[in-house]
Amino acid sequence: MQSLPSLNLGILAHIDAGKTSLTERLLYAAGVIDEIGSVDQGSTTTDSLALEKQRGITIKSAVVSFTLPGALGGTDVNLIDTPGHPDFIAEVERVLGVLDGAVLVVSAVEGVQPQTRILMRTLRRLRIPTLIFVNKLDRRGADLDRTLDAVAHRLTSDIVPMAGARDQGTRQAAALPYTAADPGFDARLADLLSRRDDRLLAAYVRDETAVDHARLRAALAEQTAAAEVHPVYAGSAVTGAGTDALIAGIAELLPARRPDPAAPVAGTVFKMERGAAGERIAYVQVTAGTVRTRDRLPVHRAGDEGGEGGEVGAGKVTAISVFDAGTDTRHDSVPAGRIARIWGLGEVRIGDTVGAAPAGHERQRHFSPPSLETVVSARCPAERGALHAALAQLAEQDPLIDLRRDEQREEIAVSLYGEVQKEVIQATLADEFGLAVDFRQTTTLHIERPVGTGEAVEYNGKDGNPFLATVGLRVELAPVGSGVRFRLGVELGAMPYAFFAAVEETVRRTLEQGLYGWRVTDCVVTMTHSGYSPRQSHAHATFDKSMSSTGADFRGVTPLVLLAALRQAGTTVHEPMHRFRLDLPADALGTMLPALARLGAAPHTPTARDGGYELEGDIPAARVHDLEQQLPTLTRGEGALESAFHHYRPVTGRVPERPRTDHNPLNRKEYLLQVQRRLSGFGGNGG
Repeated sequence: MQSLPSLNLGILAHIDAGKTSLTERLLYAAGVIDEIGSVDQGSTTTDSLALEKQRGITIKSAVVSFTLPGALGGTDVNLIDTPGHPDFIAEVERVLGVLDGAVLVVSAVEGVQPQTRILMRTLRRLRIPTLIFVNKLDRRGADLDRTLDAVAHRLTSDIVPMAGARDQGTRQAAALPYTAADPGFDARLADLLSRRDDRLLAAYVRDETAVDHARLRAALAEQTAAAEVHPVYAGSAVTGAGTDALIAGIAELLPARRPDPAAPVAGTVFKMERGAAGERIAYVQVTAGTVRTRDRLPVHRAGDEGGEGGEVGAGKVTAISVFDAGTDTRHDSVPAGRIARIWGLGEVRIGDTVGAAPAGHERQRHFSPPSLETVVSARCPAERGALHAALAQLAEQDPLIDLRRDEQREEIAVSLYGEVQKEVIQATLADEFGLAVDFRQTTTLHIERPVGTGEAVEYNGKDGNPFLATVGLRVELAPVGSGVRFRLGVELGAMPYAFFAAVEETVRRTLEQGLYGWRVTDCVVTMTHSGYSPRQSHAHATFDKSMSSTGADFRGVTPLVLLAALRQAGTTVHEPMHRFRLDLPADALGTMLPALARLGAAPHTPTARDGGYELEGDIPAARVHDLEQQLPTLTRGEGALESAFHHYRPVTGRVPERPRTDHNPLNRKEYLLQVQRRLSGFGGNGG
């Protein structure tokens, strides 16, 4: 495979804006496919799952590669199609970290939609170079000017319209690309681009004619690559109108890079799946070097919730399948700039890096975590174990499916973004694993934050402590959004490092359920006391487990200490709040405000706009679905709602408690009895 400049390109959009249809059109134009597939007929290239074909939506991100012709042989494009439904935003999140550029698709009929705004805000925050494509010019109701106004008003004013339109709303709709011959196009370019380029501004002021079209296009490419401006193309993915200009814009304006295949290997895992035999397969973007079969690659993991990351192991590459010319084919190696499916990387996870250790590698979260949870149960009780194994595989492919198992109640809970995701999980379990399952009513996930400071300690061999370990912990409140930070208040050399690691690991696991059963966050946990029983042996140097501390001792006593400290500190339960934005007809405001009050929302002052009102405010996440259901009736179908997680607020009144699992010992006596039963079953205090 030759080494050309490479571009990882994401196609993003609100659901039904035509994102997958545009992907098909780009593949057709590149010669990758001979016939354009249909979303409605389930024949598209990237929607390969049976469930995607049935529902006509994208559920999993998909990769397809092709070469765009151009200077010096062209550019290798790794095109990544992403879901548009907000319930599958986690798939989009995993892709963002590997993108060099993006095309954001907006419908010329529906205009800017809620998910469009969320995606654009994220792309701009991450400074990912982005082109906008106004799709569906051929559909009835299409209006390019209205859509451009909405883009400028609701997404960003830093846009450069690159085309006009004619015969909108008909199959003959055409996009008319602007050129140097179009009156005013260069003047509009110069006006926008010179705001960020002092040299261009000075040259334009001195002599307008000296700033020719070629110079303006070069400045446009530079500012687009810096994510400062966003060219807007228009057309129809179905008829092909305007897509040639978009393809030219991708080649000209989005920044390709020329990676070094001879450098030390480095890559990022952004997707996981299981093969036909159950083997783990990692989707890896190779950013440097060349990965070969039989290579042994170190795996690095980012820290999360205040934890430190680092090397977590290594895997031996057993097989490689490289995306190229519209499909993936087996190869012995994959060079930098390519995306490949790689077998043999062991317990690698999404977000891990392979090869050279990254500098300052921290886990990035671009969208809010799920705020809903549901309990899933197998209809056949004998399949509980199989259900847990299947859900563990799904959580492996989607880390935001936070799997929580309650051994006492024999229940499994998963976190969700919405009801559609729940339906997809149910269908996936039935189709891929043969499991019939039921879900309980979805509940809202809360969090707990410490109120003050609490300390506790358990001493080795004292006060009924059955563990050969001394652990003291202090819990303190930390700033909002800081997560959980663990630190040592004792000397690192006071005992073997493995025991400190066991304490930290158990602290983080225990804080998944606080005093009310919810995850505890925004706190600092300091280890204030430590102690252990050194390795004991008989005369023949046989290890005496009953007299020597092991990691199990520290994992056993830590929950006791931590929950005692947490009780002393106290916690408050916080509920997730969404920031909403409503576009309302003028006569609907009077009925909407009382309805929002009944839902516990706190609206801000309405703003008059375009003959109606724009209303923003905050609403409990648990009531967003109710608002969605009531909105059509309250506004005669003319209202539009956008909402996204914004913050947590303390719960007032009755505090909702979450069902607890048995690993979190609020009751010391019951916990020690559980420990005693486990120890008697194993015949010792175990490792």
